[in-house]
Amino acid sequence: MPVPKILLYYAFTPLADPEAIRLWQRDLCEGLGLRGRILISKDGINGTVGGELDAVKRYLRSTREYAGFRGLDAKWSEGSGLDEDGRSLDFPRLSVRVRDEIVSFGAPGELQVDASGVVDGGERLAPSELHRLLEERDDVVLFDGRNRFEAEIGRFRGAVVPDVSNTREFVAELESGAYDHLKDKPIVTYCTGGIRCEVLSGLMKSRGFEEVYQLDGGIVRYGETYGDEGLWEGSLYVFDGRGSMTFGAQPAVLGRCAGCGAATSRMRNCADPSCREQLVVCEGCDVLRCPAHA
Repeated sequence: MPVPKILLYYAFTPLADPEAIRLWQRDLCEGLGLRGRILISKDGINGTVGGELDAVKRYLRSTREYAGFRGLDAKWSEGSGLDEDGRSLDFPRLSVRVRDEIVSFGAPGELQVDASGVVDGGERLAPSELHRLLEERDDVVLFDGRNRFEAEIGRFRGAVVPDVSNTREFVAELESGAYDHLKDKPIVTYCTGGIRCEVLSGLMKSRGFEEVYQLDGGIVRYGETYGDEGLWEGSLYVFDGRGSMTFGAQPAVLGRCAGCGAATSRMRNCADPSCREQLVVCEGCDVLRCPAHA
């Protein structure tokens, strides 16, 4: 029986012709029957694709044949299923686009990338190295590099969660002075798969945060390493049809339904078609509007 898989990956590397990469990636995915979302810029590639296991493996092998993508960071997870044509049920379509930024912080001029990746980003910490740092230091701050709503269903224990509704708000949030008291402390940024923190850690360093790290491979790699036994609590929000994923048999349920307050990790879009807000919603309160559209 075909096995559905999802591949999450990124690579920061200078690309002379992003449009040519877009066409190649589109044709490659279409030929393999893959769906997903791929963003390309002059600074690299960021993608999530899903489909039958062998097809996704062939996609990864082919993508890594391009010199700049040879060392791309790839993470695997279970897909929820395939349709009768063998295409992923977790993505409605294939989208391959060129953007100014592959992570939209609204600061494209600040990011510097060379053949080795992001220049002057935070020092990478493997999951075990994060634990070691926490054992050695009592002033370490875990800093969530995701949007606020993502943290409602899962986050690291004791983490700082910035009040941002999208990635573009991070720069203003960092410059607001709200975190100036943390500038002399060791900061470990984390995000879903690691890509947002590649950029965020550099933005923090350039704004006076003295000791900045990034969790290598993000929450996904940490969860693969420690499951429910580490510092991660709850479910991980993902930007595909699954909505969220977990790393063990008995994850904590941190989310509370915006309608009735029941414990749930289920997230849905605001019922207003013009709104892109995400809400924690149980099955009984399925159709809800965010406060701005109530």
